[in-house]
Amino acid sequence: MNARSAELQVNFCQACAIRNRSICADLDSAEIGLLNRMGRRRRLEAGEQFLWEGDEAPVVANVVEGMLKLSNQTADGREQILGLAFPSDFLGRPFGQSTPYGVEALTDAVVCVFQRTDFDRFAREHSRLEHKLLEHTLTELDRTRRWMLLLGRMSAEQKLATFLLELWNRLAPEEDSDPAARSGTMELPFSRQQIADLLGLTIETVSRQITKFRRDGLIDTPSRREIAILDREALMQRSC
Repeated sequence: MNARSAELQVNFCQACAIRNRSICADLDSAEIGLLNRMGRRRRLEAGEQFLWEGDEAPVVANVVEGMLKLSNQTADGREQILGLAFPSDFLGRPFGQSTPYGVEALTDAVVCVFQRTDFDRFAREHSRLEHKLLEHTLTELDRTRRWMLLLGRMSAEQKLATFLLELWNRLAPEEDSDPAARSGTMELPFSRQQIADLLGLTIETVSRQITKFRRDGLIDTPSRREIAILDREALMQRSC
């Protein structure tokens, strides 16, 4: 790669929509340039498997666009969903030999992929990235705990309210750094059937709960794939 190509690649990364929220956020321009020489962009189609649980872990990745599903297989062959990956989330297991979960694209997606051994070496040599990886690991652990609570202990109303709030926090227009202050409408990246599958509910139950929230003035649905949260505090109360 010549100097001009390297410069264009760095500028592309610096213009990336998730640049300030990803594990790369604290790296300087020189470090970004080094990291980008190791990475490549990959497009995934909805339903495409990106990582396989238990397989050798050859790559790690940043989610740039789209949403992906993290899951394990139970002993009897059923799928156990561990959580969702949004833009700026990190996928894979640095410093590990195998992949701890399967990753499937729920929507069309773009990921920035690195060979794990190269990434591991880079992280060891750059403490700011290593620190971001630790932050990511702890955040992911907290989210997994919340997801297990959502699936295991909540009613249908609580599940959907919690799910919509999580989507709002991660996907709503970033007009304000505080999600509670944001306004507008978010486009749902998947169908009601997919929401039902993710939450362990039927599509009829999901549709009834959405109708109930809309009737009670908590949300609005300009279309079947759009949600506007009108009363965030009331929706939070339904999630408890």
